[in-house]
Amino acid sequence: MILVVGEALVDLVISPSGDVAAALGGAPFNTARAAARLGADVGFAGALSSDRFGEQLAAALRADGVDVSTATRVDVPTTLAAAELDDRGAATYRFYVDGTSAPHGVAAPGLGRSEVVFTGGLGLVLEPMASSVEAAVAAASESLVMVDVNCRPQLVGDRDEYRRRIERVVAHADIVKASDDDLAYLYPDADSADAATRLRGLGAEVVVVTRGGDGVDVATAGGCRTVPVEPVEVVDTVGAGDTFDGALLAWLGANGALHRSALSADLVARAVAAANVAAGIACTRVGADPPARSDLDDAWWS
Repeated sequence: MILVVGEALVDLVISPSGDVAAALGGAPFNTARAAARLGADVGFAGALSSDRFGEQLAAALRADGVDVSTATRVDVPTTLAAAELDDRGAATYRFYVDGTSAPHGVAAPGLGRSEVVFTGGLGLVLEPMASSVEAAVAAASESLVMVDVNCRPQLVGDRDEYRRRIERVVAHADIVKASDDDLAYLYPDADSADAATRLRGLGAEVVVVTRGGDGVDVATAGGCRTVPVEPVEVVDTVGAGDTFDGALLAWLGANGALHRSALSADLVARAVAAANVAAGIACTRVGADPPARSDLDDAWWS
């Protein structure tokens, strides 16, 4: 099973004209749905409120085939995020977290026994969730661990302490994904390649750096290669990175490669190319709406 650890929340998507629509979201929540829609065996470990939004989040996970028995149910309001879209469909986020569901700690049974543990985003920022996520990753020594750094500067109080936590978590990870913006925030004194090298030096087998339309860099012990991104007609980018994560793991699972010994540069590059296709489809849709297996032809899986 791929156990996805982190937040579920509701996005208030604000268009350039000021129209507002509520959408179910949270980076790990989206990743869990993306992987499950592509046929992966997925569980979600995060806090879900007992309010109506929380019930909707749980129902959406179940509808896509995600096991929510490992989720923590809490009697506080669901966390909200305002996603402000610019004219290109890119989102800027503002979060409303105090006294809400997402920061609650993760206490999922069997975390360390999962085939894959995935985490990132607010799961590495909000307390007490961040401390419990860090402990869970450290305990997952038998699992393949993937971390999407997915920095949220608006919620980081102490950048140096945050970077130290990221580095402690990365030390237990096999696959680390970061955008070029993430790396610039973590290491403002380094270019993207040097920052990726720093993360690899902490212990990760692979560091994947997304650079928007400029492609995706895959850094391994054998060097770095760039996987191109095919242009699409972008509606918005909400959930595109999360779709990438879920599709990457689903592709590796479908090809029997959800273990660290399989993570060769060639295989990861193929997985990244497949994840780019899935993320591109998500960009053509409103909100976080990852593709299903039926949206991809048979060639996608090879």
